[in-house]
Amino acid sequence: MSSKLKRAVWLSLPLIRFIKLVICLVFIFTLIGCEAFVRKFTRKSKKDKFSREDMVMVPQEYKGPQLSKEEQYRQYYLYWKSWTDELINYLDKNGNHKKQTDCAEEVIKNLVNIRALLKDEKQNRVDFYIKQFSALQDAIIQDIYGNSVNLNRQSAERIRRSFLREFSYNKIKDYLK
Repeated sequence: MSSKLKRAVWLSLPLIRFIKLVICLVFIFTLIGCEAFVRKFTRKSKKDKFSREDMVMVPQEYKGPQLSKEEQYRQYYLYWKSWTDELINYLDKNGNHKKQTDCAEEVIKNLVNIRALLKDEKQNRVDFYIKQFSALQDAIIQDIYGNSVNLNRQSAERIRRSFLREFSYNKIKDYLK
């Protein structure tokens, strides 16, 4: 070998060793990896995040505050009155037919609740009003196009006035069960 060649190999030998060392270090760091870097780009499991628990359904009966018969009567009477007023307000040409039938149904439901609180002598009279409101409800249901809305409104106002006159709390308090 010539001296120039030996000298070139000898000079390149430390360079080759340095390159081998750098390659080894890069390979080692690649195998070890940067944990924060790996964690940053690893998809997290959704199961851990949104673990689902089984629901336990235990029925519980809610017992509200016990109201006296007088308080219950006043409450149902107030409900009846407000539903009747709402029914009368919705009985016009532009009134919603479904809302009219729902109001009539609620009026009858509250009359039935009032009936349960009264003695037999007044229950018969409430039955009369229940029949009148049921007939009115049937008329409202059959009047899909609103042709007899004014007649139904007058009927509801007449029944309402009559019931208010006859079943105010002052007149009925002696007839509660």
